[in-house]
Amino acid sequence: MNDAASYVEGYFARLSYEPGDQVALHCGATVPRPSGRVVPAETPMVFDLEVARLGAEREVVHRVEGLVAEPHPIPEDAAAGGARWPSTLPFVAGDWRSGWYEAVLRAAHADGSTAESRAGFVMRAPTGSPTSAILMELSLNTWNAYNDWGRSNLYIGGTAVSFRRPMARGFLDRPDALNNRNANIARQRDLGGDAWLEYARANKVSSWSACAGWPTWEGPFVEWAERAGYRFDFAVNADLEERPEALQPYRMMLSVGHDEYWSSRMRDTVEAFIAAGGNVAFLSGNTSFWQVRFEDDGDTMVSYKDRARREDPVRRANPELMTSMWCDPIIARGEVAMTGVSFSRGGYARQAGCTPSGQRGYTVWRPGHWLFEGTDLRYGDLLGDEHCVVGYECDGVEMTIEHGLPVPTHADGCPPGFEILASAPARLYSVDLEAGVNEYPTGLAHTRTVGELQGLAHALFGSAEPENVRRIAHGNAVLGAYTAGGTVVTSGCTDWAYGVAGGDPTVQRVTSNILDRLSADPGPVPGERL
Repeated sequence: MNDAASYVEGYFARLSYEPGDQVALHCGATVPRPSGRVVPAETPMVFDLEVARLGAEREVVHRVEGLVAEPHPIPEDAAAGGARWPSTLPFVAGDWRSGWYEAVLRAAHADGSTAESRAGFVMRAPTGSPTSAILMELSLNTWNAYNDWGRSNLYIGGTAVSFRRPMARGFLDRPDALNNRNANIARQRDLGGDAWLEYARANKVSSWSACAGWPTWEGPFVEWAERAGYRFDFAVNADLEERPEALQPYRMMLSVGHDEYWSSRMRDTVEAFIAAGGNVAFLSGNTSFWQVRFEDDGDTMVSYKDRARREDPVRRANPELMTSMWCDPIIARGEVAMTGVSFSRGGYARQAGCTPSGQRGYTVWRPGHWLFEGTDLRYGDLLGDEHCVVGYECDGVEMTIEHGLPVPTHADGCPPGFEILASAPARLYSVDLEAGVNEYPTGLAHTRTVGELQGLAHALFGSAEPENVRRIAHGNAVLGAYTAGGTVVTSGCTDWAYGVAGGDPTVQRVTSNILDRLSADPGPVPGERL
């Protein structure tokens, strides 16, 4: 075995900590195989540990040199059951400010070369002592759903995924070639296609890391926000499950990027926060589309997804907890009631057969709304087109036209008072084998005989008859807002962060309007100006 091919990989015992907590790092010496399989190294490896907070600057808070990682066995069910490695290095978290902390595990090889891997955790603000009016919840549920370390995830056969395993390369770090804006736009345009798969192989990153992880959306957004003078406290998805009081000290909750997987108690926590006057900004897409359950004291996330009606063990006794789509009529708790929008009325933008050459920004419909103050946007203008803020996964509403302007029908559960401020076309992948239509990206098309469009029509309306397919065939990314206790703003798309991080002054101004108003205003936020 080639020593230079070995790594030290690790994960933390918990997803989030507070200052003064004991932090437990579990690590092992491993060798990745070209097939994607990871096996134990033949001998122990010496490595150095560096822990740093990531934001506007990278702030190193902890270093230890000369540690030893043993080559522990890797269970066959590691993706679902965890790596089950012993704790290598416990240490006490200092008085570190809230944020995302990466741990760099830098292994030394006999030939003098080094190999790095990363693990990470969130540092929360001390209980009851917020340092910001804004709590940013990081989408670690989605990261975990896509993480294929152990050769499985929720997209390649798994129905359970463990948080107690390393993250595959690409989720926590990304080669520089993909960190510039233009490369990100190209990646999103060809997600799942030949260009992205070639890039992933050449750079030895997981092909699934295009869909989730710190460097994809949250990291660039936080870097911009901190440079712009904003300070957030941080939590992970599971904190909203385990600590229902987590939101109480805050004026606003913020979600960025791809926030797809939510549990019932997470929904309870956020919806109670909104009802009590708390504000939320979902600068994210595909938000809260799938219901999940946490099991094994929070170590495991379960989601049967499209198989839930057939296989989820709770489907008969507790159908409301079945891990299907939130908009599944059996669950009857569509995410649209919380976010104002739904992926079932959105889909994909600028991908494969879904608006492949379509607009890259939103068409503005209601420029008088407070979101657009100071932008000089007019009716029909494009917002964020230069920096491609509309791409990948989008959420929308069932809408109609009144006096030339889009308005919700509310037939899909969209909350009263929701305003469609801007939108862009999006579409669910369709497959019609008889007509030779397959809109999936090339890397996925060969695996699909039923389109997402047809599958969603069947789930929502009972069949994929043409009239049902037509009801959801023309989706949109919808930027909108409503007030019901607190105010909720949604971007209706994963890629909003590309505008702020890429330097689009108009997207940055709209973002500042959202952050400033929702974190400061003690009462309901008015809508369109007279």
